[in-house]
Amino acid sequence: MLAVVFVAALLLQASPPPQETNPPVEAASAPAKDAENDSTTLLKVKRIYVESFGDDPISKELQAMIVSSLAATKRFKVTENRGRADAVLKGTAIETRSQELHSYGEATAVGRGAISDSSTHTQTLSEAKLSVRLINPDGDVIWTTTQESKGAKYKGASADVAGECVKQLLRDVEKVENTASPPTTAAPSHERN
Repeated sequence: MLAVVFVAALLLQASPPPQETNPPVEAASAPAKDAENDSTTLLKVKRIYVESFGDDPISKELQAMIVSSLAATKRFKVTENRGRADAVLKGTAIETRSQELHSYGEATAVGRGAISDSSTHTQTLSEAKLSVRLINPDGDVIWTTTQESKGAKYKGASADVAGECVKQLLRDVEKVENTASPPTTAAPSHERN
């Protein structure tokens, strides 16, 4: 029995260890880049189709305000024909309204009588939130923003967030334009004497 164990041990030492089979290693390659990155795609957007934000009155109102704000920029053309658009703007809108009750009271005792003054009034508070994204024809999101109203006094919360979304789009396009075009340096002028 001891001889069998000894022979088995010798055979195990003599045989080469089993080799692990690894999948073939492919040459490392840089990740494939799209022909256009998101920033240059954003610069190519000239015509925008604004998709419905929803069927409720607030969503319809915010969609209409976005359309008006985009058209007022003169930078973008708003189209009702989705097939002609360079990008589609999709969004979700929420607006909440609440009432605050403010009460004030004061009394002063004078002799046997008292003078009192009090007032009560309610204030309607409106807050809106709008999230929008710009989608290219391939279905890729090329730009997105979420804006909340900041309690505008002279215009409603909805108009405030719609205007802020369009302003943010313009700021982001301008930022991309500034980084995409190299700064130009003035060539030294050669004067003849």
